[in-house]
Amino acid sequence: MLNTYDVLETIRMIQEECLDIRTITMGISLLDCIDHDIDKACKKVYDKITGRAARLVEVGEQIEKEFGIPIINKRISVTPIAIISAACKCSPVPFAKAMDEAAKAVGVNLIGGYSALVQKGFSAGDMELINSIPEALASTERVCSSVNVGSTKAGINLDACKVMGRIVRECAEQTVDSACFGAAKLVVFCNSVEDNPFMAGAYHGVGMPDCMINVGVSGPGVVRAALKKYPDASISQIADVIKKIAYKITRVGQLVGVTASERLGVPFGIVDLSLAPTPAVGDSVAHILEEIGLERCGTHGTTAALALLNDAVKKGGVMACSRIGGLSGAFIPVSEDAGMIDAAKAGTLSIEKLEAMTAVCSVGLDMIVVPGDTEADTIAAIIADEAAIGMVNSKTTAVRVIPAIGKQVGEELDWGGLFGCGPVMPLHKESPAKFINRGGQIPAPMQSLKN
Repeated sequence: MLNTYDVLETIRMIQEECLDIRTITMGISLLDCIDHDIDKACKKVYDKITGRAARLVEVGEQIEKEFGIPIINKRISVTPIAIISAACKCSPVPFAKAMDEAAKAVGVNLIGGYSALVQKGFSAGDMELINSIPEALASTERVCSSVNVGSTKAGINLDACKVMGRIVRECAEQTVDSACFGAAKLVVFCNSVEDNPFMAGAYHGVGMPDCMINVGVSGPGVVRAALKKYPDASISQIADVIKKIAYKITRVGQLVGVTASERLGVPFGIVDLSLAPTPAVGDSVAHILEEIGLERCGTHGTTAALALLNDAVKKGGVMACSRIGGLSGAFIPVSEDAGMIDAAKAGTLSIEKLEAMTAVCSVGLDMIVVPGDTEADTIAAIIADEAAIGMVNSKTTAVRVIPAIGKQVGEELDWGGLFGCGPVMPLHKESPAKFINRGGQIPAPMQSLKN
């Protein structure tokens, strides 16, 4: 039965508390585009994307107008290009350019899937793609890239960590004129998921249908506004409030996903109910943690408060929709969260504290700006540390760091829009080079033996 109070509450959340659908992402399989001739393969890729996604933006805008629900981004994810390009046996950069042109043609703002999965080693096409990432991201506007270097079942490919440390630096160096933005479009995963609608890590897994719609919701501002009404609540009551709000947010996401699926004639995949912050005032995960009772995000108690938030969001979401997937929980991207930016500038939030927080949140070290002279081996070690948290805890973790070429601690990079601005955060000076250069495979943990 239609509940008038719920309708009015949802309208208020949209108008006053920054509730939005962060993205509807169409996943498209490119397996039928494989061809040994790269020109033919790229044409197939362009035709497949533009054919499948021709009405994606139009339908998204229709839903926005009809329901009054802001849908901030319309995006596309595709099969990891390393799989598609392997037959060509040459640089896969033309695939990135075909993806970029297709994204522009259909009007989406980002397209993900310039990706490789190398958790247990490099197969045909993987190294070619990985080495081409800096050029691909520097020469395109809308293409995003990801590489999975570890998993609970496989362990961690330390050779891949080392390579990715170099690639992250090169991405920043090749895009200095755009505030090193190339590195902001690259994420390195452990336990990456096949139905993630959020960039830069989205790709369409090989186990997915030919085409599908995934939805990523948002709403940190809504959660914070709800908690403001209970200044003296116990921690158990706080958890209940968050669960109830997550339920309502997820129902909105499901409505959008089902509607888009029906109108586009493709299967509805999942709702990712992650709280994805923006630099907008009031739309901050850090501010939620402070509303729970912390004087400043990053102080003692931050990890416990984030664990509570993440758990309550998931519990509320699964009651609202049976198709919860993607990452689902709370994101902590420094540059995209006004509260995180303030905490980093104040010195309360360090990269060590962020690493601890990643053990209980959705993803990992996200949109963190580091000094421009940071060595590739140090970046590789940061990737390995984060992958270890994901591997041991059987969860997805990731690293998206941006070396600010020519800048040091105390300065910042500013991209504007959803990407915000990032203060340069300090790192340890001691070198991890000997560890990283040992190479090989960090073995899978005992919990991998579940068969």
